[in-house]
Amino acid sequence: MAVISVVLGSIAVVAFTIWYYIHVPLSLPKNIPRIPIYVSLLGLWSSMGQDEIYEKWLREPLERYGAVKIWFAGQWSILVTKPEYLTDMFRNEDVYAKAGSQVKIPWSVISSLVGDNIINSHGENWHLYTSIMKPGMQKRTWDAGVMVDDTRHFIRLCLQQQKDLSMQDGVMVNPLIQRWAIQIMGRNFLDTDLQCLSFPDVRLETLQSIIKRTLFKPLYFNFPHLDKYSAILRSRARAYAIMKEFGDRLFALSRALPRHHPVDKKQAEDLQVVDLLNVALDKGQINEEQFRANIKITFLTAHENAQQLLNSIFWELGRSESIPMQQKLRDEVLNTGVDRPSTELLNSMPYLTSVLYEMLRLYPPVSQLINRVTITDTILGGNIRIPKRTWVGWNAYGAHVDPNSWPSPYTFKPERWGETVEQMQSKFRRDCVAGRYIPFNAHSRKCLGQGFALLEMKVVLFELVKSVTWTVDKTYKLKLTPGGILAPLGCKVVFKEVARRHDESVQHQ
Repeated sequence: MAVISVVLGSIAVVAFTIWYYIHVPLSLPKNIPRIPIYVSLLGLWSSMGQDEIYEKWLREPLERYGAVKIWFAGQWSILVTKPEYLTDMFRNEDVYAKAGSQVKIPWSVISSLVGDNIINSHGENWHLYTSIMKPGMQKRTWDAGVMVDDTRHFIRLCLQQQKDLSMQDGVMVNPLIQRWAIQIMGRNFLDTDLQCLSFPDVRLETLQSIIKRTLFKPLYFNFPHLDKYSAILRSRARAYAIMKEFGDRLFALSRALPRHHPVDKKQAEDLQVVDLLNVALDKGQINEEQFRANIKITFLTAHENAQQLLNSIFWELGRSESIPMQQKLRDEVLNTGVDRPSTELLNSMPYLTSVLYEMLRLYPPVSQLINRVTITDTILGGNIRIPKRTWVGWNAYGAHVDPNSWPSPYTFKPERWGETVEQMQSKFRRDCVAGRYIPFNAHSRKCLGQGFALLEMKVVLFELVKSVTWTVDKTYKLKLTPGGILAPLGCKVVFKEVARRHDESVQHQ
């Protein structure tokens, strides 16, 4: 009997723990639906992409109610797509406070990676980090020339890999894209040439692939409490070790830079984020932990979003249905007659601008983020009562394919943005403010690196269509990532070099 009692007691404890962990708190709003918990756990057994998951389980309730209850990272949260609700959340930072993993799950592997940084902090810390880093993230002018050089190196690598294959077999582009994105990030934010394009085994770059595989393992992503048991779960112990190695290597590199590139010999407009953080640490404005967190989040976000958007560009413009659009973009680029584009030229090109804006609509790299917490009881949009300490977030993909905001939302249609760059930029701003278009978040917490990211993507689009044509490998079937960053998985592309026109060849002889 004693054994039976122990067994039954153990079962009861386990059952109560599971119930407590996954039950929907009674305090959460009653007038929005709950997404079944198994939808959040699909990654444990299914390879469905985010688009498939959204279409099957999320689209109808979100389009009808504008918000749902969803289980994310070990707890029930509110996910929002309705523009009116989004603008209410974005405008009221004092109610829906930014707070990331360092607050939600401070013991976790992902928290050890990102810490308290400029993206997920709130209040005094956010104002402090912004005052330090903003000049290095929102420059009046960025040097497009350096981006052009690295992008041309990237294209040469693509063509070389294509040469090593048959012309029917596609190049797996993501590994090369990651090297390109990290290389450009290093030059513009860390004031260093990481040589990622010259060498395929730069440790800081290879660590990124390991980190992405580690962080997004479905079991641990959905059950972050398991990270507490790294003493018995070897994979978690290895995950913490990888995060520590990345942080230590990046810190050592960043702190060594002033010896090679003295800050006091630079003009104010030439200071990069790493310079500004080094000065702040030396002056005691921030501590080492804050320095590490902010230099890591700069490294991660300044390459990851560009990396995944370029993966999406190769897919979307390489599909057979989109080849005419690729050619239309190529015609616009070649008609400039320019070999090395300037920032001014890139920002004046209407079709290039519209293609980029439309890519960000259908393939927002940060498709979903739940990183705000209510600091008081509130009513979202005057309709949804949300109690204090509830996690709230947004789904950009859902907002961007809502037929109430976007006619024919699943059609890639650059022309929807207007005819002139001025019209396109005006629509971009209006839709961001209204909550219909949020690839860079919006309002006071919109991405500080937005201008840099747009220029970087214009450079790579300009150089790609000028130098190569590409088509998606006929054997490749689209599969989007199941969670986290949105992008095609394992996309393969067949490249062909564009023959120089006679007048251009003569010009460069």
